[in-house]
Amino acid sequence: MVHGVKKTPLKPHLKTDWCIPPKQNAEFVAKMEDVLVVYARPYNPDNPVVCMDEKPYQLLDEAREPLPIKPGSTEKIDYEYVRKGTCSIFLFTEPLAG
Repeated sequence: MVHGVKKTPLKPHLKTDWCIPPKQNAEFVAKMEDVLVVYARPYNPDNPVVCMDEKPYQLLDEAREPLPIKPGSTEKIDYEYVRKGTCSIFLFTEPLAG
């Protein structure tokens, strides 16, 4: 015991990242290889490789108007905000075309 704190085997501050789900390794890797084969194709303008990504996004507004910039100081922005909903941002790109 250090300074009245009981030690525990749990360490929530330590994290491990992983990409391949442990129980579906073979199936996941096989499907990932199928995708990578498509990305490895040479550039062909008649048969483009188009990628799509989606990101959910919060629409936020100021709870209070920021205080304007004055000489010698920065703009002051309140940490509070008003949530105005959500949306999704979609990105389509053709990486092989540059």
